[in-house]
Amino acid sequence: MNLISREELKERIDRGDDFKLVFVLGEWHYRAKHIPGSMHIDTPEKGIEKLNKDDDIVVYCSNTTCVASLYAYNLLEGNGYQNIRRYAGGIQDWEEAGYPLEGEMVSPN
Repeated sequence: MNLISREELKERIDRGDDFKLVFVLGEWHYRAKHIPGSMHIDTPEKGIEKLNKDDDIVVYCSNTTCVASLYAYNLLEGNGYQNIRRYAGGIQDWEEAGYPLEGEMVSPN
């Protein structure tokens, strides 16, 4: 499994790198909090429909114990996607670092 660290993900976002940052939990989770610039894909069918096999993709969910990003990673890899990374720490890790979030449950600073 190809992982990406919080610091590397933050650097890629700050540089404006061209990649798909994919939040793989349900609609309520996405609306509550997500990393800025994320696209929301909550079913395998949507993932296959919205992502191209040559896309540079980072999948994430809530935290290290959440299996949704692991499932999404394995599903994409099994369908021929080759440029996939998993941000295992997810929203919890991102928020603990004090990095920006978007959503209806994000407290204004």
